[in-house]
Amino acid sequence: QVQLVESGGGLVQAGGSLRLSCAASGGIASINAMGWYRQAPGKQRELVADITSGASTNYANSVKGRFTISRDNAKNTVYLQMNSLKPEDTAVYYCNAVAVVPGKIYGIAYWGKGTLVTVSS
Repeated sequence: QVQLVESGGGLVQAGGSLRLSCAASGGIASINAMGWYRQAPGKQRELVADITSGASTNYANSVKGRFTISRDNAKNTVYLQMNSLKPEDTAVYYCNAVAVVPGKIYGIAYWGKGTLVTVSS
């Protein structure tokens, strides 16, 4: 019902930049929060950054100062600007949104299918 589609992943050299985008569509009344997670092979999925409806942001220590999360409420889209990329950033990046659908008063977490980011040394 609610779909999240990520884009912007790819191959980049260490020190380079990428910008990820995630657009939410479907029956959506409101989105309470949006965020980015990542998962590398053999590792647990971890929070990269999230942003609330009030524009409060939170970042993993490993990306502070390098990544910036933002959102466009009119487009139901969240972005992740990634600068100074390191090989350790290589992972599948997943978009997450806590969305309220029509007829409900609570939000449910939805996930995108992920986009691969590969950083070469």
